[in-house]
Amino acid sequence: MTVNPTTDTAGSVAEATRAVVREFLAARMAGDTGRLVGLFADEVDWLLAENPVVPWIRPRSTAAECAAQAAELAAHTVPEEARASVDTFLVDGTDAVLMGHVSGTVRATGKTFEGPFALHLTVENGRVTRHHLYENSLSIAEACTP
Repeated sequence: MTVNPTTDTAGSVAEATRAVVREFLAARMAGDTGRLVGLFADEVDWLLAENPVVPWIRPRSTAAECAAQAAELAAHTVPEEARASVDTFLVDGTDAVLMGHVSGTVRATGKTFEGPFALHLTVENGRVTRHHLYENSLSIAEACTP
C-alpha cells in the first residue's frame, strides 16, 4: 500500500477542521461563551450583514466579541422557540460550509423569523479565523420591528 503524503495531509487538515467546527456547533448550542472564546482566533474575519434594527447583528472582530453574539442572540429571542438545522456540512481543507434553516421569535416583539442560512468558517491552527454568515436578514429585521 502506498500513501500519498499530499492526500494524507489534506485529509488530516480537513478532519481537524471538521472536529473544530463540530466543537464550535456544540459550544454554540450549549450557549458556552467561554468555550466559544477559546475556539475563535484572537482576530476574526467576521461577516454578517449589518442591520441596525437587529440588536445582535453588528460588526465584530475579536474572539470575545464573536463569542458574545450567541449570548446576545439568546437574550433577544425566545430560547424555547429557537430552531436551527444543518442540512449540509462540507469541508475542504481549512474551510467548512454549513447550510441549513433557522427560525425563532424575537422576545421584544413576539414576531417570528425564519429562513435558510449558509455559514462559511475557516479553521487555522485549531481556531476559527473566518465566520461569514448569510441568512434571511429581511425576515429577521421584520421580526425585530415593532
